[in-house]
Amino acid sequence: MYLVETLSILHYILVFIGIGVLFTGFWAGVVSLQEREESAAWKILLITPCATILILLLAVFSFPYADILRIVTIFLVLLMGIILILPLEKAKQTQPNEAKPKIVDERDIMFARASLKIDSEEFKDYYTRKPEFLDTDNSFRVLPGLLNENAGKYINFPFSSANANFQTVDFLRKGISGIVNKNQKPVDKTQITRYIKEWTKSLGTHSVGVAKLEPHHIYSHTGRGKNYGQKIELDHQFAIAFTVEMDFFMTQMSPEAPIVMESSKQYLASAQIAVQIATFIRSLGYEARAHIDGNYQVICPLVAEDAGLGQIGRMGLLMTPKLGPRVRIAVVSTNLPLIADKKSKDTSMIEFCNACKKCANTCPVKAIPNDARQNLNGVLRWKINSESCYKYWCKVGTDCGRCLSVCPYSHPDNLLHNIVRNGIKRSFVFSKLALWLDNILYGKIPKPLPVPKWMKEK
Repeated sequence: MYLVETLSILHYILVFIGIGVLFTGFWAGVVSLQEREESAAWKILLITPCATILILLLAVFSFPYADILRIVTIFLVLLMGIILILPLEKAKQTQPNEAKPKIVDERDIMFARASLKIDSEEFKDYYTRKPEFLDTDNSFRVLPGLLNENAGKYINFPFSSANANFQTVDFLRKGISGIVNKNQKPVDKTQITRYIKEWTKSLGTHSVGVAKLEPHHIYSHTGRGKNYGQKIELDHQFAIAFTVEMDFFMTQMSPEAPIVMESSKQYLASAQIAVQIATFIRSLGYEARAHIDGNYQVICPLVAEDAGLGQIGRMGLLMTPKLGPRVRIAVVSTNLPLIADKKSKDTSMIEFCNACKKCANTCPVKAIPNDARQNLNGVLRWKINSESCYKYWCKVGTDCGRCLSVCPYSHPDNLLHNIVRNGIKRSFVFSKLALWLDNILYGKIPKPLPVPKWMKEK
C-alpha cells in the first residue's frame, strides 16, 4: 500500500513539473514577443509544449521501468534546481580592481583628437608632441564623419533629430557652473545625500551614487572647447554620478540611425538633470559643476564605478547590474558634504564578461579585445581599439552601439531577466547556463531590429 501511495505521489510531482514547465515557457515566450525577439519566442514556444508533453506522458502512462525513470527525472529536476538556486562560487579568478589608474589628459582621447582643426595651432602642437597618432587620425578625417549626410547609415530625420539633441546640450553648457549663493545654508550630510539621490531618481535616472572625488577621476588638461589645453583645477571633494536608461528597442537597431538618435537623446536627458542638480547645490551655497557631453573635466565611467553603480566591462563601458552598458552617464562634482557610497566588490559581471565575448565577436571592426584583461597603467582592464571604433563611426555616421545592444545584461529590466541576472550573481553554474541559453535563443551574433517606417522619408 505504501509503495502505491509513493508511486501516486511521483505521478503528481511529474504533473506539477510539467505544468511548471508549460507556465514558465509560455511566460518567457510572451515576454520575448513583447521584446520583439520573435526568433527567441518561437524557439521557446516550440520547445516548451514538447517538453511538457514528454513529462506528462511519463506521468500518465505505465511501461517497463517507468517508475525508475520517473524517480530519475524528478531527481534530476530537483538537482538542477538546487544547483541553480544555491550560491555556488568557484575560486575567484577575478578580484575587485582596487588599483588607481594613471591620470589621463583629455587631449589624448579620440573625441578630442577628432575635434582638432587641421593646421590650427592646437593641431600643430598636439601632433608635434604626439606624432604617432597623426597618420591614424588623418585616416578618419577623410571619411564622412558622425551625422554626416554622406555617411553609410544616413537617414535624414533621425540624423537631424540627433543633431538637434546635441545642439540643445550645447545650450545647457552655460549652466554647468555658475554663481554660488553667498548665504550658505548648513546641511546634514546624511539628509542631503538621501534627498539628492531620491530627487535625482524622480527626475528620471535609473541609478545614482556618490563617490569621493579622486585625482585619477579628473583629466589633467582640457581637450575640447575654448579652454583647450588648460590645466584642470578641480578641488571638489565629492562627485554625484547617475545613469539614464537608453531605450531597448532603439539600441537594438544599432548600428543604424536610431542608435545615435537615442544616444543623443539620453546625453541631453542626463545633461539636463546634471545642470539641475548643480544649480540646486549652488543655491545652497556650495560649489558644483555639471560634467556633461562635450564638457567633461572628469572621466564619468570611473566616477560611476567608484560610486557603486557598476563595473567597467570588456567593451570599455560601465556595466550596470540591471541594464548592463545600456545607459548614459553624467556627473556633478561638488564640495557639498555628502556620504560616499562603497565601490562594489561583486565581480560576477566581470566573470561573465570573461566567458561571454559576445560584444567582441559582434563588433563590426573587431575593436574589442577577445582575450583576458591586461595590466594597463597599473590597472587590470580590457582596452578597446578606440581608433578603429571611431573610424567605423565616421564611415557609418552613427555611434554604432552594436556592443551594448548584444550584451546579455542589456536585456530589459524586468522580472524574467532579473531572475537570470540574480542567478548569474549567485552561481557560476547558472552563469554558464545563462550564457548558453542566450546564445541559443538570441544567437551568438544577434541580428539588429529593422528601422521603423516612421523614421524614413517616403
